[in-house]
Amino acid sequence: MDSLAYLRDVVRTFKNYKTLADKAIAQVAADDDLHTQIDPQSNSIAVIMKHVAGNLRSRFQDFLTSDGEKPDRNRDSEFEMPAAFPRADLLQRWDEAWAIALGSIEALTVEDLERRITIRGEAFLVPEALNRSATHTAYHVGQIVYVARHLASGTWKSLSIPKGQSANFAAGAFKTKGIAPGAA
Repeated sequence: MDSLAYLRDVVRTFKNYKTLADKAIAQVAADDDLHTQIDPQSNSIAVIMKHVAGNLRSRFQDFLTSDGEKPDRNRDSEFEMPAAFPRADLLQRWDEAWAIALGSIEALTVEDLERRITIRGEAFLVPEALNRSATHTAYHVGQIVYVARHLASGTWKSLSIPKGQSANFAAGAFKTKGIAPGAA
């Protein structure tokens, strides 16, 4: 893959993760459910959103010029939720962090791929840092989707090819009917 194709793909990848998470979060009807823990050791969707937002903001604010672990970040507090945040507040923090991340990623040039950045003082080539962040983000988006699906239960609308629909998808049924996977 050439460098320009890599940059386009990494932007697409991050946008896809945000879309998946947003669609899953939207299917959680009650604001209080965003704070539901499946068990005492698990994180709620709200906590995961708070953590991902903190991580993205820290990593991508001044991405090429400052350490990816900002001095004002308190990672441990991202996993604490002493009071329930309203959905609007969670989404505002979430969207602001994603805007920082996507803005930084979209601004990268092919030349930037040869640069080194630091995260907690450790040096990474820009593609290594991007891949590391994409992996971390995918991990937590998967958690959001899993918990949201559990909470939405019988009203859940698949975000990919619905169970039992692979043959229809392979045959092009979703395309010919104008139905996107997940909308059926």
